[in-house]
Amino acid sequence: MSTQPHYFWEDFAVGSTREFGGHTLTRDEIVRFASEFDPQPFHLDEEAGKRSLFGGLAASGWHSCALVMRMMCDAYLLDSSSLGSPGLEQLKWLKPVLVGDTLRVRMTVLEARPMASKPHIGLVRTRWEALNQRDDAVLVMEGWNMFRRREGAAP
Repeated sequence: MSTQPHYFWEDFAVGSTREFGGHTLTRDEIVRFASEFDPQPFHLDEEAGKRSLFGGLAASGWHSCALVMRMMCDAYLLDSSSLGSPGLEQLKWLKPVLVGDTLRVRMTVLEARPMASKPHIGLVRTRWEALNQRDDAVLVMEGWNMFRRREGAAP
């Protein structure tokens, strides 16, 4: 990360969209994540996955969320004035993520406004969609982020 962030609140225009990332899931990483954080049979064993509604070894939804977070960090958060997030308003897992699926992220800015109590901070409400290699949305999240505003920005 550079000493001076590249992205500030002013760089997140309402309606803007960015696509980034790209990560192909392997059997080993699905099982490794599930073993530690979500040890349900369909995340750990191919046969159990085949017998499930997923039809194969499926990544935990939390694993998919963690991958989206990593792609967000690599694409812009680590080079931004991010001050964190007060939380998500929505999280939906729409389709299973299976071995060999490649995920990328589409980010859409839904709303942006200065924080009323701290005008040097801007709030950005964003939708993040994780898309697989067939352009199917596999998860969608909506929530707020907080970013510092540029020096000299009008309050």
